[in-house]
Amino acid sequence: MKIDLTDTTSSKINKALVQGRRAIGTPAVGMVLTLVIVTDEENAYDALKAANDASREHPSRTLVVIKRVSRTPRDRAQTRLDAEVRVGADAGTGETVVLRLYGEVTEHAQSVVLPLLLPDAPVVVWWAVNAPLDPAKDPLGALAQRRVTDTYAAEDPIGELKARAEAYTPGDTDLSWTRITPWRSMLAAALDQVACEVTEVEVEGEEFNPSVELLAMWLADRLGVPVRRTQSPGPGLTAVRMETDCGPIVLDRADGALANLSIQGQPDRAVALKRRETAELIAEELRRLDPDDTYASALRYGVDRLGDGGPGGSADVSEIAAASRAVAAGQGGAEGAAAAAPAAPAAKSAAKKAAAKKAAAK
Repeated sequence: MKIDLTDTTSSKINKALVQGRRAIGTPAVGMVLTLVIVTDEENAYDALKAANDASREHPSRTLVVIKRVSRTPRDRAQTRLDAEVRVGADAGTGETVVLRLYGEVTEHAQSVVLPLLLPDAPVVVWWAVNAPLDPAKDPLGALAQRRVTDTYAAEDPIGELKARAEAYTPGDTDLSWTRITPWRSMLAAALDQVACEVTEVEVEGEEFNPSVELLAMWLADRLGVPVRRTQSPGPGLTAVRMETDCGPIVLDRADGALANLSIQGQPDRAVALKRRETAELIAEELRRLDPDDTYASALRYGVDRLGDGGPGGSADVSEIAAASRAVAAGQGGAEGAAAAAPAAPAAKSAAKKAAAKKAAAK
């Protein structure tokens, strides 16, 4: 069921939601969170489709905020709010409100969204495109417990990663990080099968893909060894090669669907490692609403440090043996991967030295 409202208010939208629920015979609200999507007209359809698919796992009230561009001074002076209310089959398993903002109200989107939030329920804000450099300080981001961006959609992904590191606030996350969850789980499981030390790593992927940098930073941060980032035609991440004192470990995915895992002294095996749709990524992010400390640590490692030898030393893979055990125990998703690789002793030692130097400088 769809209800179109022109030149409306948040109060009228709330009334339309109640009216719609009654009309389809479900007056009760059975949703677990509010998902706010900030996008433009060009990307609104894809973002909304992904949210509707994810709502099968996480029933939610979805608010799509579209700030319309005013072409003339006269149009910019006219404030208007149009809304499209969707309930029932047209809104997945929750409710959807598409908000189109015109004129000065585009600068105050939070005043429109605030009355429409589900009471006593978590709020997640997802910028499908054009995310602010500091999501936590954005008026809409300030309403949320979880702020989802996507550096892959940015014009300068690497510069965007650096900005995210400088402005990181607990609750921030990135779909480029979510994309590498299966890679992190698979690599951690591979290292759990050997008892030797990693000496260096190479991460290969297409140019301008921030997921490649994030995976490289995660490995450098956790293993404390030199990590090189090399380019390939893609698609996406194509290979990770880890040199150890027991022989190489290679996870190679040339076609974006099926990967080959090669460990010295063991037969090669094929593993499913397909590229996931946006709906799957959003569903994974909605499974956890607490800060992702592993993402924060990898992000703060810094793109510029890749290939400089890292903090030094080599990593005893027995230190990251908890990785595949955490995944096997069913933690899964971002939580399982976050538990996948505790910091190696060399990395911990380097961190302590850096802290001591910083304290001495003060």
